[in-house]
This record gives sequence, structure tokens and C-alpha cells, in this order.
Amino acid sequence: MRGRAFMTFDLVLAGARIGRRAGLVDIGIKHGQILAIEAELTSDAPREEACGCFVFGGFVDSHIHLDKACILDRCIICEGTLHEAVRESARAKAAFTVEDVYARAARVIEAAILHGTMALRTFVEIDPRAGFRSFEAIMAIKRDYAWAIDVQVCAFAQEGTTQEPQTLAMLAQALRHGADLIGGCPYTDPDPAAHIRDIFDLAEQHAVAIDFHLDFDLDPSGSNLPCVIAETRRRGYDGRVSIGHATKLSAMAPDDVRTIAGELAEAGIGVTVLPATDLFLLGRGHDRLVPRGIAPALLLSRAGVTTSAATNNILNPFTPFGDASLVRMANLLANTAHLSRDDDILAVFAMVSEAAGSLIGHPQGLDVGKAADIVLLDAADPVSVVREIRPAVAGWKRGRKTFSRPRPTLHRPEPL
Repeated sequence: MRGRAFMTFDLVLAGARIGRRAGLVDIGIKHGQILAIEAELTSDAPREEACGCFVFGGFVDSHIHLDKACILDRCIICEGTLHEAVRESARAKAAFTVEDVYARAARVIEAAILHGTMALRTFVEIDPRAGFRSFEAIMAIKRDYAWAIDVQVCAFAQEGTTQEPQTLAMLAQALRHGADLIGGCPYTDPDPAAHIRDIFDLAEQHAVAIDFHLDFDLDPSGSNLPCVIAETRRRGYDGRVSIGHATKLSAMAPDDVRTIAGELAEAGIGVTVLPATDLFLLGRGHDRLVPRGIAPALLLSRAGVTTSAATNNILNPFTPFGDASLVRMANLLANTAHLSRDDDILAVFAMVSEAAGSLIGHPQGLDVGKAADIVLLDAADPVSVVREIRPAVAGWKRGRKTFSRPRPTLHRPEPL
């Protein structure tokens, strides 16, 4: 189809590829929205050449901890276990300052922006040790980087509630002062079921969504998923609950996983898998044939569960590496899950883009009438993005250019 009559735009992104469809399109942007997507647009607006690269609505990181990123220099890692990571992070956060948290979070969020992330959900620990210092810093990050990325702040009880009831009052205060949702961590609480109820109570009182860290081990027994599913149904919270890790699912029989997946899908509970952290922390007790310990993301997705893959931690005892690249995380998941078919790779791409956006309630995608949130990747299609870990080249937030990275160039010698 040829372009329409002359149109007025603020910007035309020309010669782009969308999805896996053949041919190139131009994207016309006006007042921060996508006004047209056509094979050829006629306009005297400024033009940016996409040069046949793949464009989409940007990556979404559904689970990251900005407050405790980049603290390896303050922690000791000897065991590489979850218990050690929780203990060392708790010790370090007692000395956090607002300025310190802000600087470390800014380092990570700028890396995420440069890798093409347009939205993220960050957990912020709030308890008597952290106080509100991290929360204050992350709320400032949310405000200061709104020009490039949408940030959801989850007030998070990392170390339980029943043994430290003052945490509940602090979480409520954070919700009154701008936190977008609440999160809990039943496996660190002496009474996981009571902890789950505490978090649901606060969520109901403040009319916010919930995101739990859940079932973070390789013992198939003792799952807290049934409790979360039951509370979700009892309180009519379908579609407003998500969980991270759920690594017990990797140790269960396939039929049991399918049964749970059906229950999760019916209750509208989303699941985020966290490949880097789960691979690093789990399986430490095995001296051979070490289990991967990653929840079966593709099985969950095929069963109708909204499933995402995310970063979790960067450069701390939970994950002592990372660069905020969701392309790298998608590639890691595809490798460890033994995926190779194009359809499966497309599903993994969705787990760091559209599905992740659905999980956090932040719809993502390119369409006429939507916000002009656009990321340009040096790739032909989403499958090659994941297979080859292709880099982001440029991004626009509501039609304004937010970053650019020059494509690499080979400087060949002159012929003799």
C-alpha cells in the first residue's frame, strides 16, 4: 500500500521493520503519539532513518531491585546461597543513604534505558533496617527518569512481617506516599501463610496489586502457591497478583506443574522467572548434574499464565553480575530451557516485552493512537534479537528521542 496524501507529523521514523512481516514501514509521530504506520509516508517532517532495523514498543523489566544493586564491594560471598545473600544484603542496607541508593539506582536505570527498556517494576525494601531511605531515593529516580522510562515502585517486605510487625506500618506509610503496589516474601517469614495474609490485607486496604517472591528453593514440597492462589480467589484479586522465582516448579513432576499452571491461569496470577539469580543461587548442594532451577516458563505461558523473564539483581550477593540487558536475559532463558524453534523464541521475546508489560499492567506495543514509545534494535526481527543478542540502537519516549548508540563499523585496511 502506497502512502496517503501529504500529512503533518513531528517526526517520521522511516524504513523500519515491525514484527516478522515483510517489507518496511514508516511511522509518523505527532504530539507524542503514533499517528500513522504505513509503507510510505509523505511529509516534510524531520526523518530518522531506521535503515531496515526492527522496531517495537521497548522492553519491560517486570522484576528488578534497584535499591540493592551494585553493592558487591560491601558484601562477602562465600557460600553463594540464598540465606547468605539475604543476610549480607540486610547487613549492607543498614548503612544505605538516600544519596548512595540514588547513585547506584541511577547507574542501573541508565544502563537499562540504553539497552531499550521502557518500563520496569522495582522492589524497594522497607523495614526497620532500611527505613525509608531507599524508598525516598527510588521515588526520586522514578520522577527524575520519567522522560525515558516508566518506573513502578513496589514496597517490599524482604525479611518477613510476623516477626517484625512494625514493618507492616512502614509498608502502609510507603503506600500512602506513592508506592504503586506491595510485595511480600513468605519464605523468609516464620509464618508464611500469615505473611501472605498480611500482604493481601494491606493490598486491599490501599487498593493496589501484589507481587510475591515465592517458593525459592528446589524442594517440591511445602509450596506456598496454594495459599496465594486461595487468597487471590477468596478476595477477588484475580489479575492483580504476580509472583517471582517459583523455582519449586522446576523440581515438580510435569503433570503436577500443569495442574498448578491451570490454577494460576484461572486465578490470573502472573509468574516472573529470574534466570540469572536462580541459576547462581540454586543447586549448590549438588556435586554433579546440577539442576538449573528455573521455573518452566514456556510451559506456564502455553498454559495461559502471563509469564515474564526479568533481571532481579545486579552486582550483589543474589546475582554478582549483570548489565540490565533484557536481550541477554532472554537469550540466557532460551539457552537454559533448551529452546530452539522460532515460535518458542518469539514467546521468550514476549516475556521481556509484551507479556512483561501485561504482567505489570503496562501494555506495550506499536499501534496507531498509542504513545510513541519506540525502540530500534539492530536486527531484522525479534527472533534474531534473542538468538544473536542484538543491541538497541535508539529509543523514543512519547516521541522524544531518549538515547542513541552508533552501530559498529569495521575499519578495513586499504588494499595494497
